[in-house]
Amino acid sequence: MAARGLAVLAAAAAAWGGWSWYAAAHDSAAALAAGRDQVLAAGEQAVQNLNTLDWQHLSTGLSTWDQSTTGDLRTQLDQGQADFTKQVEQAHTVTTAKVLAGAVTELDEHTGRASVMVALQVTVSAPGSSPSVKQSRLLGQLTRTAQGWKLSDLAQASTTDS
Repeated sequence: MAARGLAVLAAAAAAWGGWSWYAAAHDSAAALAAGRDQVLAAGEQAVQNLNTLDWQHLSTGLSTWDQSTTGDLRTQLDQGQADFTKQVEQAHTVTTAKVLAGAVTELDEHTGRASVMVALQVTVSAPGSSPSVKQSRLLGQLTRTAQGWKLSDLAQASTTDS
Protein backbone atom coordinates (compact mmCIF):
# COMPACT_ATOMS: atom_id res chain seq x y z
CA MET A 1 0.00 0.00 0.00
CA ALA A 2 2.81 2.41 0.90
CA ALA A 3 4.59 1.58 -2.37
CA ARG A 4 1.44 2.38 -4.34
CA GLY A 5 1.10 5.72 -2.51
CA LEU A 6 4.71 6.60 -3.24
CA ALA A 7 4.24 5.65 -6.90
CA VAL A 8 1.21 7.95 -7.15
CA LEU A 9 3.14 10.80 -5.49
CA ALA A 10 6.12 10.21 -7.79
CA ALA A 11 3.87 10.22 -10.87
CA ALA A 12 2.16 13.43 -9.71
CA ALA A 13 5.52 15.10 -9.05
CA ALA A 14 6.81 14.02 -12.47
CA ALA A 15 3.67 15.33 -14.17
CA TRP A 16 3.87 18.64 -12.32
CA GLY A 17 7.60 18.96 -13.11
CA GLY A 18 7.02 18.19 -16.78
CA TRP A 19 4.19 20.70 -17.02
CA SER A 20 6.27 23.37 -15.26
CA TRP A 21 9.21 22.76 -17.60
CA TYR A 22 6.94 22.93 -20.68
CA ALA A 23 5.27 26.14 -19.46
CA ALA A 24 8.63 27.79 -18.76
CA ALA A 25 10.07 26.72 -22.12
CA HIS A 26 7.09 28.16 -23.99
CA ASP A 27 6.65 31.31 -21.92
CA SER A 28 6.74 34.49 -24.03
CA ALA A 29 8.53 36.29 -21.18
CA ALA A 30 11.45 33.87 -21.54
CA ALA A 31 11.70 34.63 -25.27
CA LEU A 32 11.56 38.36 -24.56
CA ALA A 33 14.30 38.02 -21.94
CA ALA A 34 16.50 36.06 -24.36
CA GLY A 35 15.97 38.72 -27.03
CA ARG A 36 16.81 41.47 -24.56
CA ASP A 37 19.99 39.62 -23.54
CA GLN A 38 21.02 39.36 -27.21
CA VAL A 39 20.45 43.07 -27.77
CA LEU A 40 22.38 44.01 -24.64
CA ALA A 41 25.36 41.81 -25.53
CA ALA A 42 25.46 43.14 -29.10
CA GLY A 43 25.01 46.74 -27.97
CA GLU A 44 27.70 46.61 -25.30
CA GLN A 45 30.16 44.95 -27.67
CA ALA A 46 29.48 47.41 -30.48
CA VAL A 47 29.85 50.46 -28.22
CA GLN A 48 33.08 49.02 -26.83
CA ASN A 49 34.32 48.33 -30.37
CA LEU A 50 33.65 51.91 -31.47
CA ASN A 51 35.64 53.24 -28.51
CA THR A 52 38.65 50.96 -29.00
CA LEU A 53 41.32 51.65 -31.61
CA ASP A 54 45.08 51.12 -31.84
CA TRP A 55 46.98 53.18 -34.40
CA GLN A 56 49.34 50.23 -35.00
CA HIS A 57 46.39 47.99 -35.98
CA LEU A 58 44.23 50.64 -37.58
CA SER A 59 42.84 48.60 -40.47
CA THR A 60 41.76 45.80 -38.11
CA GLY A 61 40.10 48.29 -35.76
CA LEU A 62 38.28 50.08 -38.58
CA SER A 63 37.14 46.74 -39.97
CA THR A 64 35.69 45.92 -36.54
CA TRP A 65 33.90 49.28 -36.61
CA ASP A 66 32.38 48.36 -39.99
CA GLN A 67 31.27 44.96 -38.71
CA SER A 68 29.66 46.56 -35.64
CA THR A 69 27.62 49.24 -37.44
CA THR A 70 24.90 49.71 -40.02
CA GLY A 71 22.84 52.48 -41.60
CA ASP A 72 23.60 56.16 -41.13
CA LEU A 73 26.24 55.52 -38.46
CA ARG A 74 28.22 53.29 -40.79
CA THR A 75 27.89 55.86 -43.59
CA GLN A 76 29.15 58.64 -41.28
CA LEU A 77 32.12 56.54 -40.19
CA ASP A 78 32.98 55.68 -43.79
CA GLN A 79 32.77 59.33 -44.88
CA GLY A 80 35.07 60.55 -42.10
CA GLN A 81 37.48 57.62 -42.23
CA ALA A 82 40.28 59.25 -44.29
CA ASP A 83 40.63 62.32 -42.04
CA PHE A 84 40.22 60.28 -38.89
CA THR A 85 42.85 57.75 -39.99
CA LYS A 86 45.32 60.54 -40.67
CA GLN A 87 44.76 62.08 -37.22
CA VAL A 88 45.17 58.75 -35.39
CA GLU A 89 48.31 57.83 -37.32
CA GLN A 90 49.89 61.22 -36.59
CA ALA A 91 48.98 61.15 -32.89
CA HIS A 92 49.96 57.46 -32.40
CA THR A 93 47.06 56.99 -29.99
CA VAL A 94 45.76 53.77 -28.51
CA THR A 95 42.23 53.92 -27.15
CA THR A 96 40.73 51.09 -25.14
CA ALA A 97 37.25 50.84 -23.71
CA LYS A 98 35.85 48.71 -20.94
CA VAL A 99 32.11 48.30 -20.41
CA LEU A 100 31.16 49.15 -16.83
CA ALA A 101 27.41 48.60 -17.16
CA GLY A 102 24.72 48.46 -19.78
CA ALA A 103 20.97 48.30 -20.08
CA VAL A 104 18.40 47.86 -22.80
CA THR A 105 16.14 50.91 -22.68
CA GLU A 106 13.86 49.91 -25.55
CA LEU A 107 13.25 46.77 -27.61
CA ASP A 108 10.85 46.34 -30.49
CA GLU A 109 11.32 42.84 -31.91
CA HIS A 110 8.67 43.46 -34.59
CA THR A 111 10.47 46.40 -36.21
CA GLY A 112 13.98 45.18 -35.39
CA ARG A 113 14.90 48.30 -33.40
CA ALA A 114 16.39 48.62 -29.93
CA SER A 115 18.08 51.16 -27.69
CA VAL A 116 20.80 50.70 -25.09
CA MET A 117 22.63 52.82 -22.56
CA VAL A 118 26.23 51.81 -21.91
CA ALA A 119 28.62 53.14 -19.28
CA LEU A 120 32.25 52.91 -20.37
CA GLN A 121 35.69 53.56 -19.04
CA VAL A 122 37.83 54.82 -21.91
CA THR A 123 41.61 55.02 -21.70
CA VAL A 124 43.55 57.02 -24.30
CA SER A 125 47.31 56.53 -24.45
CA ALA A 126 49.68 58.65 -26.53
CA PRO A 127 53.48 58.68 -26.64
CA GLY A 128 55.08 61.08 -24.18
CA SER A 129 52.03 61.54 -21.98
CA SER A 130 50.24 59.77 -19.19
CA PRO A 131 47.17 57.77 -20.17
CA SER A 132 43.93 59.70 -19.93
CA VAL A 133 41.06 57.80 -18.32
CA LYS A 134 37.47 58.96 -18.43
CA GLN A 135 34.08 57.47 -17.88
CA SER A 136 31.18 58.16 -20.17
CA ARG A 137 27.60 57.12 -20.77
CA LEU A 138 26.52 56.50 -24.33
CA LEU A 139 23.12 55.94 -25.89
CA GLY A 140 23.04 53.54 -28.79
CA GLN A 141 20.37 52.62 -31.29
CA LEU A 142 20.53 49.11 -32.72
CA THR A 143 19.00 47.67 -35.86
CA ARG A 144 18.53 43.98 -36.52
CA THR A 145 20.29 42.95 -39.74
CA ALA A 146 20.79 39.60 -41.44
CA GLN A 147 24.07 39.36 -39.50
CA GLY A 148 22.47 40.20 -36.14
CA TRP A 149 22.01 43.37 -34.11
CA LYS A 150 24.24 46.26 -35.17
CA LEU A 151 24.73 49.79 -33.92
CA SER A 152 22.92 52.32 -36.14
CA ASP A 153 23.35 55.44 -33.99
CA LEU A 154 25.53 56.45 -31.06
CA ALA A 155 25.44 59.59 -28.92
CA GLN A 156 26.71 60.87 -25.61
CA ALA A 157 24.11 60.60 -22.86
CA SER A 158 23.29 63.75 -20.96
CA THR A 159 25.06 63.96 -17.63
CA THR A 160 22.98 66.80 -16.23
CA ASP A 161 20.02 66.28 -13.92
CA SER A 162 16.66 67.41 -15.21
